[in-house]
Amino acid sequence: MASNVFDTCIQINLQRGFGGGEVYTAAVARALRSLGIATRLFVHPGARAWSALSMPDTRVEQLADPAELPERLRAQPPRWLVFHTFAPAAVIEALRARGHLVTAFAHMPLYGRDARPLRPFDHVFAVSRHVIASLDAAGIERVYPQPLYGVADIDRVGALDRDDAPLRAGSRYDWDQRKLRDRVLGALEPLGRAFLPQRRYRRPPGLALGIVSRLTPIKQFPTLFSHVAAVLAQHPGLGLDIFGSGGYASVRDLVRALRPIRERVRFWGQQGNVRAVYRQIDFLMTGLPEKEALGLNVIEAQACGTPVLAPDAPPFTETMVHGETGYLYRDPREDQGADFAALIGRILRGGPRPDPRKAAAHLAQFSNEAFVERKRRLLAHLAQAFPRAGRE
Repeated sequence: MASNVFDTCIQINLQRGFGGGEVYTAAVARALRSLGIATRLFVHPGARAWSALSMPDTRVEQLADPAELPERLRAQPPRWLVFHTFAPAAVIEALRARGHLVTAFAHMPLYGRDARPLRPFDHVFAVSRHVIASLDAAGIERVYPQPLYGVADIDRVGALDRDDAPLRAGSRYDWDQRKLRDRVLGALEPLGRAFLPQRRYRRPPGLALGIVSRLTPIKQFPTLFSHVAAVLAQHPGLGLDIFGSGGYASVRDLVRALRPIRERVRFWGQQGNVRAVYRQIDFLMTGLPEKEALGLNVIEAQACGTPVLAPDAPPFTETMVHGETGYLYRDPREDQGADFAALIGRILRGGPRPDPRKAAAHLAQFSNEAFVERKRRLLAHLAQAFPRAGRE
């Protein structure tokens, strides 16, 4: 029987942690399955989240080092490989020499980043026009010209809590087991929390603002709140709840930036039932824009009917409609938070709270059907651009 590079997609994601890139990887596997393409997924042995993600008929294998991949695939006929984490150029060239079509996703904009890891790939895909623009600016030539936006998959986790189950506080820290300090603190923290009563979430009085995100440096939450926390401090009728966890330094810096409103800030840790989280808050707050690739939390919030507050810049200008799915405000680094202050004032004076679900055409861009169709068009593009990927 003739072989086809696209009979099976081999995805490689060696991230140890869990974030938007991992959610996106699982969504790709599901979309390809609906198009009749099987997925073989290589993951890092230290990654713990994959078993909780819904990926029917996906073969998951452990891979500690991408340098092992050419040998692992020695007996495999030429396939379509999709890297979500990068590999050395020598590994990519070895795979290409064996007839594999070797591609990669850019899950982060390249502004301020080294572009060299992307240059050896046959083709590079991006999750937003913002990322495509950064690839173009870096001189990456083999870029798929259309953004492969993510999907608003609220029920992505295989074992969600019931929608009516109470939200309970978890750790605000995502301990890095490669660091001695984090290993020690990560072992001590649960012992200390064991002596404290477990907190159940209750909605705060007044306007409920929320962060639903990993607390990573790319979000730049400490910088954001160093400019807007003083604005929020002027309005006692609001509170900020943070659903997510981060590294020790990221959390420390965020706590410092939030000092002006520390009495109205609550940390709840990572939550599995994000649908229930979005139902409890009035507005989702994003981080700062330029290091953000897409913002799956922005898409998810809108799908749940929760409007978003975000700086007026890509990628948020791609994923939001000002006045319909939330509000865009001027980057507070440019005006010391003046536009944000005016916006919060209007909201607290009874300004309209948009219902994103009414923006049906906008939300349709992030539906599962649209996601699958984007992958179908991508496959057609690859088959035409790389004739060697056809049947042999």
